[in-house]
Amino acid sequence: MDVRSISVFVAISFGLSWLIALPLWFGEGLADPLFPLYALAMMSTPAIAALIVARWVECAAPGVEPRIARRVGLVPLRPLGRLSLYLVAAAAIPVLSILGGLLIGAAAGVYAADVLNVSGLRQLMATQASTAGVELPELSTSVLVAAQFVNIALGSLINTVPALGEELGWRGWLVPRLRPLGTAGMILVSGVIWGLWHAPLVLLGYNYAPAPEWLGLLAMCGLTISFGAVLAWLRLASGSVWPAALAHGSLNASAGLMVVFAVPGPLDTLQVAPLGWTGWIIPLALGSGLLIHLRRRGMRSENGRGDELGLSGSADVGGDRV
Repeated sequence: MDVRSISVFVAISFGLSWLIALPLWFGEGLADPLFPLYALAMMSTPAIAALIVARWVECAAPGVEPRIARRVGLVPLRPLGRLSLYLVAAAAIPVLSILGGLLIGAAAGVYAADVLNVSGLRQLMATQASTAGVELPELSTSVLVAAQFVNIALGSLINTVPALGEELGWRGWLVPRLRPLGTAGMILVSGVIWGLWHAPLVLLGYNYAPAPEWLGLLAMCGLTISFGAVLAWLRLASGSVWPAALAHGSLNASAGLMVVFAVPGPLDTLQVAPLGWTGWIIPLALGSGLLIHLRRRGMRSENGRGDELGLSGSADVGGDRV
């Protein structure tokens, strides 16, 4: 394992993220009207770090594939038929995982659900309509829910663009280089790095207020470890970063489902899916199982031909040539 390259990658991605977030710390914090722009800019820092390391640090190693796009999983994109199946899975798994997590939360008594009337969503829409000075028509529950899933589908595609800025770093570059740690080590280390990278925002209260900031950061690591397992499988099984980017976009787009099916009132994001512990169970179990299955099929090259790290001109992932 190239510890030097990984250390440089982590230092650059973390340093840039803190540098971009500094105006929030010295200004209005999360209330800053430009906060969405700062957050979007932060999402590009893992890609920047990966490209810098791939170009000027990693390339010095003997036998490394010279094509950077291949080393971060942007190419190749064949066979397209198999890749399309991973893209379908990438779009569906986060949504289904969150819905399953909400069921777990309801069964555990930490999530008050209202599936029949979606009263929480109705109240939110009414508040937004009142603020905008418009009147909403009375809509059935089925229409409201269907509209939310349409929004999730569109949002997943739109969110894939900024999510790619993270995924080029976390899954495209980092995850394959952590494979020598084994399945558990790869999931844990990559997930913790991804979670701690969010510190500039989480320590300001992002996602987990009013919980203590340190507890919010720990919970963020729980989220990133669990969903990171699924994203890692998508990256390694497909040989491409695109399914992981789409899954990341789907996760961001479907996070609002916790409001859609809730009763009106505050939600404990430390417990409610996807941010809370009830949302971590399904993706962690699913991703870990899929990665173990992938490894057993021969995820690691045993015959010296190389893999997607760029040790040769081909990639062998899950026993298939891509």
